Amino acid sequence: MATTTRKCWLTFEGGAQNQPRLWEMSRKFPTVMFDIRQASVQEDIGIMAVLFEGEEDEVQAALDNLVSNGVKVDPVEGGSLVAP
Repeated sequence: MATTTRKCWLTFEGGAQNQPRLWEMSRKFPTVMFDIRQASVQEDIGIMAVLFEGEEDEVQAALDNLVSNGVKVDPVEGGSLVAP
């Protein structure tokens, strides 16, 4: 299987910011590694920059799981979450 790295912005709203969504994802997809690169959590919204790595189909399934649990997932475009 092919491995992939995905850099994503995760937006937690509508109560999702108060739920352990990444932990739940990690329990369902233990082979998908994630690294939180930046985060800001307020009362009404949480935004995180996260780097995901693993088998391509598992990473996609993990991201789909986040979306199905109310997390907005957007790719990082034109930038890097990794310091040079």
